[in-house]
Amino acid sequence: MGPVFDSRDKRYKDPFGAVACGTDIRFALEDETYYGCELLVYREFAGKEDVCALPPAEGGFAGTYTAPAEADLCWYAFRLTDGDGHLVWFGKNGVQDAPEKLMRWQLTVYEDTATPEWFGEGVTYQIFPDRFRRVAMPDVSSMVGRRWLHESWSDRPVFLPEVNGEITNRDFFGGSLAGITEKLDYLRGLGVTTLYLNPIFEAASNHRYDTADYRAIDPLLGSEEDFRALCDGAHERGMRVILDGVFNHTGSNSRYFNAEGYYPSLGAAQSQSSPYYHWYSFHPWPSEYDAWWGVRTLPAVNEEQPDYRDFIFGSEDSVVRHWLRCGADGWRLDVADELPGDFIEGIRRAMDAEKPGGYLLGEVWEDGSNKIAYSRRRRYLLGRETHGLMNYPFRTALLQWLGGGDAAAFRESMETIRENYPPAAFYGAMNFLGTHDTPRILTLLGAAHTPETKQARADYRLSPAELARGKAKLRLAGMLLYSFPGSPTLFYGDEAGMQGFEDPLNRGTFPWGGEDAALTAFFRTLGGLRQRESLRRGRLAYIRNQGCCLVIERTADGERTVTALNAGDAPVELVLPWDAPTARDGVTGQRFLTEGGVLRVLLPPLDGMILV
Repeated sequence: MGPVFDSRDKRYKDPFGAVACGTDIRFALEDETYYGCELLVYREFAGKEDVCALPPAEGGFAGTYTAPAEADLCWYAFRLTDGDGHLVWFGKNGVQDAPEKLMRWQLTVYEDTATPEWFGEGVTYQIFPDRFRRVAMPDVSSMVGRRWLHESWSDRPVFLPEVNGEITNRDFFGGSLAGITEKLDYLRGLGVTTLYLNPIFEAASNHRYDTADYRAIDPLLGSEEDFRALCDGAHERGMRVILDGVFNHTGSNSRYFNAEGYYPSLGAAQSQSSPYYHWYSFHPWPSEYDAWWGVRTLPAVNEEQPDYRDFIFGSEDSVVRHWLRCGADGWRLDVADELPGDFIEGIRRAMDAEKPGGYLLGEVWEDGSNKIAYSRRRRYLLGRETHGLMNYPFRTALLQWLGGGDAAAFRESMETIRENYPPAAFYGAMNFLGTHDTPRILTLLGAAHTPETKQARADYRLSPAELARGKAKLRLAGMLLYSFPGSPTLFYGDEAGMQGFEDPLNRGTFPWGGEDAALTAFFRTLGGLRQRESLRRGRLAYIRNQGCCLVIERTADGERTVTALNAGDAPVELVLPWDAPTARDGVTGQRFLTEGGVLRVLLPPLDGMILV
């Protein structure tokens, strides 16, 4: 038998996972074959490799390695010496005869800076502002962009290109900040503690990712006073507000670029004498310029420009600080991969100075601990940039399991994230089933097929059988979402049964008066259960993860919650140790008797329970 090492077992590596700078880490290798052992730790950012001898110990080798004093992404393996003095190397892919053949384990070493706990412990609700709640019919004729307003709230968003083939996103429904304020009690009833708003600043499009003025609320949404009122109302109810920061690009119809001359001041597209000219990269001016993914309505900003940095985060009245001062409690950074690391650091410093306890969230679609973007290894989670990230890996793993995958694969994916992320980042991740960038979760889980054409996808509605199956799977997804470490995040209307494929079909209006009442009540129940201490901050353990069955346990301060889920089409019997004489399903209220400290329950097909 060869060497044995398990990076997730404290018998071999203690403490588990990522460590703070300067932490002493005990490594142990189980082995009866070799005569010498060294731990090799390559510090990627420092460009150095540490060699640490592991002395012989019972059953193998063991010793202590002290993590670097500065944050780094480390990769480790073992070098072994046999009885003849020959060297071999041992890594994730077993024993190798040359070091270049090794697959190493990851060790994230982070600065132990403060991370606010309120975000990860609470429930987040994402709102696409134009489509949530309309309280009046505004006049859009004088607003930037060629806007037009749907008279009927129940219309379908425009999804086909115009005659010239251009997709302009200029149809609006008139949702407003006042409309969100009006519905704060509804949101609080869902257990929501954080509102995440898609962009609210003046912009020519309905999605508002083409910012026209960072210092002005879009007039269709209201005013700065309306924003302050929304924040005040949220705070009175124990809720916080996170804004979307779109700092990698602006709109072509912005006061900074001003391609169509809407603003009276000179923009970069109008004059090389514009104070904003050097914010952009022209080649040549004015017809060709860098744009986000080549989209000409989204000219890319050069984030290295000192005065742009000063404008966004450096000055006392910078964009970041101004809106925190107005009541915001955090920022979500759009396309964080495309922002320089020191730019993100600057935003973090501005937030810490203006509102200690504010939360900085990054949009990253992969494992953010080892992400390489544009040929650069990123440092999002090492203590100076973001507090946490959007947890797309959670959504990916969950959908694969619900689609017939193995629960063991879900566990492996999530344990990799737990091992690689600093604990505060793992517990402070934004977990979700869908966002403005993904199809509606009910459609994904229920649709038997995806139509080929956009028109067919726009017309598609789930059949009664598809709807029943989709809702059953959505209940499973919701129970796992609210039971897992990190902030469970609802995309507006998912709790009401909204359907739709990709953008903009996923961005319909909230069906006030036509909600799926049972689904809404279900998510309201989950919001109440999330207030349990064990679900807010408890330790995570997997009781069963095999095939269609996934059972996780959360424990904290003597409180235990077990979430048992069956994604298959046949019943599953569970046998669980249980100290109390009864167990209750927190979702349905059903009680189960225990016998001899054992709980036996039968999970029906496509069903689950949260046992408390």
